[in-house]
Amino acid sequence: MPRRADTMRQCALTRREMPIADLIRFVVGPDDVLVTDVDAKAEGRGVWITATADAVATAVRKKIFAKSLKAPVIVPDDLAEQAARRLEQRLLGALGMARKAGQLTTGAAKVRSAIDKGEVVALITATDGAADGRDKLVGALKARRAETGNGAEVPHYQLLSSDQLGLALGLENVIHAALTKGAAAQSALARAERLARYGAHDVEIETRVHG
Repeated sequence: MPRRADTMRQCALTRREMPIADLIRFVVGPDDVLVTDVDAKAEGRGVWITATADAVATAVRKKIFAKSLKAPVIVPDDLAEQAARRLEQRLLGALGMARKAGQLTTGAAKVRSAIDKGEVVALITATDGAADGRDKLVGALKARRAETGNGAEVPHYQLLSSDQLGLALGLENVIHAALTKGAAAQSALARAERLARYGAHDVEIETRVHG
């Protein structure tokens, strides 16, 4: 059996076959209203769209969902924004699980220590964080890689506000965070990448920033 990550589906907008990791699913919910099925687990016939905000907005404008379902459906005008919020919620939940598992560190000093120890698998900066603080930690990542000459590349994400991060983690004033090694951290990393691609944010490794 193929792994779920390798499963292919067709984008109803572009008609291209793509891995489901690169798509987002929508299903008809109560009262015939189309809803986002981020985890692709809801019952009923689904419509798959390339997982970018532009693609979803275009599908709404071109009435792709009714055509694909061959049935009347109420499509919210802000469906692309609703999908973004669902993706944010999944990421926030995953970050909370990573913290409970001891695989998420917060605070500039602790994050810097984790970088120096080579424990960081992803750096997270709040969207409302100061540029100089962000740049110091990104610089530390580059310096660490230059010193060791090996190791995996570390992505840096700016996707969520300090208020969002604080609420998810049960902390105040969360500006800097880092995911460290472990399964829970990898789950959060995958959700961060998915949200970054959905918003068509630039992909940055070490010095490249998602945001």
